[in-house]
This record gives sequence, structure tokens and C-alpha cells, in this order.
Amino acid sequence: MNPDITRSSAAELAHALDSGELSSVEVVQAHLDRIAAVDGDVHAYLHVDGEGALAAAREVDQRRASGEEVHVLAGVPIAVKDVMATKGLPTTCGSKILEGWVPPYDATLVAKLRAAGMPILGKTNMDEFAMGSSTEHSAYGPTHNPWDLTRIPGGSGGGSSAVVAAYEAPLAIGTDTGGSIRQPASVTGTVGVKPTYGGVSRYGLVALASSLDQAGPCTRTVLDAALLHSVIGGHDPLDSTSIDAPVPAVVEAARRAEVKGLRVGVIKELGGEGYQAGVRARFDESVALLQEAGAEVVEVSCPSFDYALAAYYLILPSEASSNLAKFDAMRYGLRVLPEGVDDPSAEQVMAATRDAGFGDEVKRRIILGTYALSSGYYDAYYGQAQKVRRLIANDFSAAFEKVDVLVSPTAPTTAFKLGDKLDDPMSMYLQDVATIPANLAGVPGMSLPSGLADEDGLPTGIQILAPATQDQRLYGVGSALERMLNDRWGAPLLTRAPELSAKGA
Repeated sequence: MNPDITRSSAAELAHALDSGELSSVEVVQAHLDRIAAVDGDVHAYLHVDGEGALAAAREVDQRRASGEEVHVLAGVPIAVKDVMATKGLPTTCGSKILEGWVPPYDATLVAKLRAAGMPILGKTNMDEFAMGSSTEHSAYGPTHNPWDLTRIPGGSGGGSSAVVAAYEAPLAIGTDTGGSIRQPASVTGTVGVKPTYGGVSRYGLVALASSLDQAGPCTRTVLDAALLHSVIGGHDPLDSTSIDAPVPAVVEAARRAEVKGLRVGVIKELGGEGYQAGVRARFDESVALLQEAGAEVVEVSCPSFDYALAAYYLILPSEASSNLAKFDAMRYGLRVLPEGVDDPSAEQVMAATRDAGFGDEVKRRIILGTYALSSGYYDAYYGQAQKVRRLIANDFSAAFEKVDVLVSPTAPTTAFKLGDKLDDPMSMYLQDVATIPANLAGVPGMSLPSGLADEDGLPTGIQILAPATQDQRLYGVGSALERMLNDRWGAPLLTRAPELSAKGA
């Protein structure tokens, strides 16, 4: 295996494929070899489809050889979070209740990947039904952070961030309900983007919270994220929440990479008490670089953000309890018969199946959501949370009248040790304190590596937020800052990660 293949960016691989320097079969095989070498330690994949990926690669190579015009990313392989329906490939959502389920159709964004000629390497590990911030709630075991195998890779999409950080895929798809693309990107030194709500189709995405879920890119560079965003974005008539508008000019913005004259707002409420000193230091340095490059930096107050976490953990469980009601042992998925019952009723089978098939965190949120929606409590809890959501959206609107983008640390800490927070749900929930407001308001957000924390030498991230449908602003600012940071470091941050081997770090 040529190690340079797996360490190349998607844009570099696309150029090499277009020029004939590499074939897609070579690129896919290199990544399959890398997966075989290191994923036993990282456990980022739940299913690897080597045969299917190589078949797709051969088809792309044949199309190129015949002179057919193909997509710029044709032949570049990708990994997909296991919450997306993939025809012919298992889709488990990290849960025993869907173990072995093979969908009869593709999610819209998966269909777009296939249409672009992008071989799918496999499905990535995740917290069960996307509930968690560490990928420790997967029914199939945790994913490990490639920077330190004793630490978490973030969640719920830790598998997607880890495959990119471990060079097991140049690109991956994640989903972000309250930070599940951006927080994993922060703790693995990668780039993660949550597009504007409705900017990428949710059709075929197994829903957690329908008003919050959004799929997006997990990559190693901002340009790669833009290229992938341009593939998966756009209107989909199969998704009633899909925005009927062209995909923002994200690739052009990433290549332009300008911040001079831009107004950047530092969010006062996101970065004080509870934020690790090293996280804050790297964030301040990144903001200083933007200022040196000609951006106007001001502090912006969004007071309702203080209530975002509480509102989110009422809205999300409420929607989750409704969405997960369909896993009833009657139509598909796991079916468990209750012990000691000769002729069980449908309700008894359903109760036994859900008890056996759902993990503790999923049960916790179903119970909380059902309570919040129950008679007598709906207005006091769910209704009040929706009012806070409107206040948060108003704060964003007011802030974007003063500035072009907002910035904050992506996560309050670097990656914590596996097992450290499993018995402390509130501490786990606080990992998403900076990312949740964007989901509640539907605005787009990006996490970009901002350096290594002094305390532990682990990655930190800076979050960039833009107004709804103005996703291109993320890419312009992110690409400019990425270039400045790489110049300061002398190379991309991931080059500082310890090398993985078949025996671990």
C-alpha cells in the first residue's frame, strides 16, 4: 500500500484520478488495507463493504477510460454513518433492535453519492440512535480516538470523525442533531459541517429528532467539506423540510478564502466557566489570526443561549420518544418473546423487545420525552422549551444584524477518557453546550481544528456559525483560517497525531 494515498485529501485524490495518476481501484484498495491494519483498534466501522466499494471503483475507472464525463469526486471513496439507509448494506443505528436490518432503498444523500460515482467503504459506528456525545452508547462497542485510543472520538458520530482522523476514509457523512458532527470533529482534529436545516435531505435518515437532525460532511480540509457538501446538498421533494433553493456556492467560497472586512462576533455566553484553559487559549489565538487578516472582531451577547441546553433536552427526548415508537417488533427489526408467557399479547412482545433492544441512554430519553409530552405537563415542559427555542432564534437574528459570522469554541473540553462520563449523563450532555443553539435555530455551523491543548496535547476546535442558507460564509472564513493555522503549525494538525499500527498507537 502506498501510504501517501490514504493521507491525501479528497481534492488531491480527485486530481490524481482525473489526471490518470491513480485509479479508483488503487485508492479504494489502499483504504481497505488501512482499515484492515488499524480498525481493529479504532473500531470506527460497523460494516465494511470491500467488495461493493471495489465494484463501484472499477465502474468509475471504466467510465473514465471510455472518455465519459464524470463528477469531480468520482472514484473518491467515502464512509457513511450507520443512521443512513443504504440499499443492500446493514443499517443498525448502533442498536441491537435493528441488528441485521438491510434497507430496501437508499437515503437520498446516499443515492447522490452513488450517482456521483463515490465508492462507499462502509458504515460507521455511532451512539445508539445518535443519542450520546462519545460513541460509547453504541450497542456494538465504543469507537476509540485515533489521537489516543483510551479516549472518546466524540459523538454521536464518533465513527465518522474517527475514520477520517485515522486515514481509513478521506471523506465521511455524519449527522448533527445537537453537535454530533461538530463536537467529534473538535476532539479528533478534523473538519465537520452542519449545513442549514433543510439544506441536505433527511429522506432515509433514521430520525432522532426531526426538527433538529441534519446530515453533513466529515473531512480533513475545508475544501473537501465544500466539495462533499456540493454533492449531497440541494432540494429533495421526498423531504417536506427540504429547502427549495440551489446549494450555496460553498466550493467557490472555500477557494476564495477571504476574511478582510468581515465582521466576526465572539459569543459572550459560549466560552466562560467550564471551558478547558487549553481550549480557550487556542480559540483566542484563532480569533487573533482572523483579526490580523483584516476581520473586524466584536463581542456579541446571546443571552438565551444560557437556556439552550435545558430546552434541547426537552425537545429532543420528546421528538425521539415519538420517532422511536415505530420500533414495535411488529414490522421489522428485533422481536423478543417475553419469558414465561405462553400466548403473549402484542403489547407484551413490544415491551420485551424494546427492553432487550434499546440501551440505557435510549430508554432514558424515551422516558423523559414521554413524560414531557404527557397530559398536564406538555405546556409546562415541551411548550416552554419551544418558547426558549424562539428566543434563541431571535438572538441569532439580532446577532447577525451586527456581524457576518459568529465564533466560539466547538466543545468545552478535549476528548475525555473512555468511561469517565458514562455514569454522569449531565456531564455528558454538557459536551454539546456550544453546538446545540445552532440546531435549535436551524443555522449552519462548522468546526475547524484550532490547535492542541497545552494540558494534554489533544485537538481543540473553533466553531463558526452563519445565518440560515448562508453556508458559504462558513467555508470562506473556515478556509482562510485553516490556511493561516496551517502556516503557523507548518503542516495540517492531523500530521501531529501519533501513528496507528495493527497493534495500536
